[in-house]
Amino acid sequence: MSMNTILSRKKNLWITVLFLVIFLKIFSLSPERVEVFYTSGFYNVFSKMLRFLFGWIPFSIGDILYFTVVCWLLWKLSKNLRLLFKKQLRGKQLFQKVYQVLIGLIFIYLIFNIFWGLNYNRKGIASQLGLSEMTYDTSDLKTLQNILLQKVNASKLSLIHNKKAIYPGNKELFERAENCYNETGKIYPFLQYKVPSVKSSLFGWAGNYLGFTGYYNPFTGEAQVNTTVPKFLQPYITTHEIAHQIGYAKENEANFVGYMAAVNSDDTLFHYSCYLDLFMYANREVYYFDSAYSIQSMKLLLPPVKKDIVEWRQFNLAHVGFMEPAINWMYGKYLKMNEQPKGIRSYNEVISMLIAYYKKYGNI
Repeated sequence: MSMNTILSRKKNLWITVLFLVIFLKIFSLSPERVEVFYTSGFYNVFSKMLRFLFGWIPFSIGDILYFTVVCWLLWKLSKNLRLLFKKQLRGKQLFQKVYQVLIGLIFIYLIFNIFWGLNYNRKGIASQLGLSEMTYDTSDLKTLQNILLQKVNASKLSLIHNKKAIYPGNKELFERAENCYNETGKIYPFLQYKVPSVKSSLFGWAGNYLGFTGYYNPFTGEAQVNTTVPKFLQPYITTHEIAHQIGYAKENEANFVGYMAAVNSDDTLFHYSCYLDLFMYANREVYYFDSAYSIQSMKLLLPPVKKDIVEWRQFNLAHVGFMEPAINWMYGKYLKMNEQPKGIRSYNEVISMLIAYYKKYGNI
């Protein structure tokens, strides 16, 4: 094959790739277009296909894929660094390596967006529920915190009195999360969850030190839950990750959809897990405005709830990793690049959605 032919093929490849990148960018500029043609159209069908292909396998194919790719990348990096230090990689060879890396990154970008990433640009759950007002004042925030305080205590009491405080195994947990969405889907058809694929993360031990409790793999359609964290956190983590699966990419939206799935079911275990997490979000927000009020609210929690919070804090303290700040920084940058300008604090934006929902519908 002549050099001119090789250059011509590379040129055509770059033109094709550039065209696809531009097309996706232009397409993503219209949330209405993304909502109708991508999320409700292509993604709705494609994500089910992925879950059908990999969901029946009892372990996470996505985790194995990630592990394999990371090992391969480390091997290639080590190999090329040795060649570079030995000055055996220069000129055209070095250019070729850089070219391959750039092409690889662009292809990953394209696949990521086609498989799932365009959901960051959809109209989302606020639009579906008609939640237009997302601003709130200190009074709204305190009202929300007080309601969540009552919900946390009531759901914990219900678990204790009905002797349902025994936490299920992973299989039952995931099935009960699926049932939460089945019940919620009867009220909100756009939250129906078909072809389930939720699995325990193979890297939960690492996640405890890196700071993640769950994640969605857009390349295999699997939702992974870190099942090594305290049991009372896992139900809400599971409904959060399923929300990502059905197309809610932004973290505040996944938090809110996970909440809707949990509380619209009759599963008190999911109620408690959800309300506890949301109370902690609200309590932290109140602390910024009125620390004394925030501390007083914490004192009003029932002793069994306080015991769970102590366990949660001790777990976090026992798993402080030196890489966690760097991981959080990188993840924050990733969120900002994907329509979430507040970075890690995007999770907390579920509070504004809860307040807007309460103002419109009168309940939480």
